[in-house]
Amino acid sequence: MNKPGMDIAFFGSSLVSAYWNGAATYYRGLVRALHGRGHHVRFFEPDAFGRQQHRDIEDPPWAEVIVYPGEGEMHALRMVEAARGADLVVKASGVGVFDALLERALLSLRGPSTRVVFWDVDAPATLDRLEQDPADPFRALVPCYDLVLTYGGGQPVIDAYERFGARRCVPIYNALDPSTHFPVEPQPHFVADLGLLANRLPDREARVNEFFLQAAARLHEARFLLGGSGWENKAMPSNVKWIGHVYTADHNAFNCTPKAVLNVSRDSMARYGFSPATRVFEAAGAAACLITDAWEGIECFLEPEREVLVAANGEAVAAQLEALEAPAARRIGEAAYARVLAHHTYDHRASQLEALLEGRDSAEPARKAA
Repeated sequence: MNKPGMDIAFFGSSLVSAYWNGAATYYRGLVRALHGRGHHVRFFEPDAFGRQQHRDIEDPPWAEVIVYPGEGEMHALRMVEAARGADLVVKASGVGVFDALLERALLSLRGPSTRVVFWDVDAPATLDRLEQDPADPFRALVPCYDLVLTYGGGQPVIDAYERFGARRCVPIYNALDPSTHFPVEPQPHFVADLGLLANRLPDREARVNEFFLQAAARLHEARFLLGGSGWENKAMPSNVKWIGHVYTADHNAFNCTPKAVLNVSRDSMARYGFSPATRVFEAAGAAACLITDAWEGIECFLEPEREVLVAANGEAVAAQLEALEAPAARRIGEAAYARVLAHHTYDHRASQLEALLEGRDSAEPARKAA
């Protein structure tokens, strides 16, 4: 942009910690890209859920991180006042504390020179909640936001938000930050035939059972590696090794070392489709051979069979892994790497946001290639 950069006040779960915070990579990629394009971002995050005690990064030079106490509404309200006068105010979903308060209070900042946006990093969950509870207070707030952005979901999510009165809903998909996710040397402690990074969440566990653990049970001689929080009391086949939370600094090695890595969508994400997780782009950015569970829209991001392998169930994962030779795995990973660098970096997404806010976006249907 040739014009002066925006002052952006962003309220999210955490920029500095990925601990129980799957949106961290998304936030970091977008904020870093916006900074690189001349914008100033103040990221407001609560001290909650042990995230500050499990930081992955120090306060970065490309954002002003403002941490406020996770208890006491007055602290959150002070942050709202601190954001007054920003050009763009973003309320992300899933902050974790004070969500309802922030969703309501931040709208008071709207004015001729301030736009307030709701940025949904888990639109399927939000929309399911609104569908199931006619008394949900957020229903009345949706039409008040200047814009609703989502990190996925495609046309089904757009249609759903518009039914709830959104002025406009636009997906800004996950992407690759090539400055943080890239090919590295394999590490012995991550050696496996198939690796999976996934926290244990209620609407993901059944799919992890099916696509990962059932595949492991079918391939007794293969080695399976599971990283993520919450699996300590989970019964697993003997050829599965759980290694706990994997810090983002180790994600590249985790993705580069196994023969292949697996992406398992949460139930709601798979149901809506068009919701590639951050893990998809992290793996592609490391030139890993990715196997993903099937969901509508995958071909808009990576070409099946050439840039990604797609599996309908655990049996298919096992069959693909058993047939996969190292040279083929390398070819798939390298093709995916080239694709995301060319079309799916966070700089592409930041450019899309600029165009959207300036009225220059082409408003292409969500089903077209991202």
